[in-house]
Amino acid sequence: MNNNKKLHLLAAAALLLATGLAQAQVRLYGLLDMSAGAAKAPGGQSIKGVDSGKMTTSYFGLSGSEDLGGGLTASFTLDSFLRADVGNNGRFNGDNFWARNAWVALSSKELGTVRLGRNTTPLFVQTLAFNAFGDSFGYSPSIRQYFSAGATVSGTTATGDTGWSDSVLYLSPKFGGFSAGAFVAAGEGAGGRNFGFNANYGGGPFAAGFTYQNVKKDGAAPLADTKTWQAAASYDFGAAKLFGQYGKVDNTTTGRDYKIAGIGATVPIGDGKLLAQYGHLGASVGPDRKTFSFGYDHFVSKRTDVYAVAMSDKLDGLSGGSSYSVGIRHRF
Repeated sequence: MNNNKKLHLLAAAALLLATGLAQAQVRLYGLLDMSAGAAKAPGGQSIKGVDSGKMTTSYFGLSGSEDLGGGLTASFTLDSFLRADVGNNGRFNGDNFWARNAWVALSSKELGTVRLGRNTTPLFVQTLAFNAFGDSFGYSPSIRQYFSAGATVSGTTATGDTGWSDSVLYLSPKFGGFSAGAFVAAGEGAGGRNFGFNANYGGGPFAAGFTYQNVKKDGAAPLADTKTWQAAASYDFGAAKLFGQYGKVDNTTTGRDYKIAGIGATVPIGDGKLLAQYGHLGASVGPDRKTFSFGYDHFVSKRTDVYAVAMSDKLDGLSGGSSYSVGIRHRF
């Protein structure tokens, strides 16, 4: 077969695929975040390199929906994390392929939405929504102190990952700016079930939220079982948006607890914004952690932004940690 015929066949196949996706109302989307910089953990050595996902964990996904009539909608989402710096899937070796999201849902305008499968936790969503650095595992003090594996000397604080498998998530409709949710993950022989609930308000420049979760599944020994609550709020003054969080993680396996407080701000400047966030993790046993991040994020288009950020990370009793990155994010 000559090259022209091959090209014609490839073009025809691409056209058929695009037509099929359009008819099925399936959308392909994602985000790639790449940066160059250096990182030094408290007590460690500085490592320079090129990284994926310092501001947002890179991912791609598929989603679709169908109007069932009578105010009902069926939908699905499949999201996969990836490491663009090494061309590998997942956040780490051994991560599930669809670890970000993998659910099917039924929605009603009057009754709300029920999702079945692997769902992102309300605790993670609230934590990213109420801090200046969003969902950055590289630079958000809030995300790092609740979810990072290095949050304490002995390991992570809130267990159960940022998503729960075998779960049912209910999201209520909004009533005058108020909404609520409930979350449960079946044990299925893996150490007990997880459950949680949340409530949110968003109206005008003010927003607030409260979430609670109890994790007995998906925790790594000896930090398996934890109870976590968090209250958060933000206010947008126009010239600046302020964020505040306070929460507590009780590790019922070890008997230790962690109090986590955060305050931050974003300040619009031209087509970008300054970012600043401070977080303090107070441990009942072991050293406290103090983290401060600062940077500038500039949008060159609706889908592409460039950033320069730095972080100071201090753990009592160890030499100070520091990081910096210059990077680009592109959404598709």
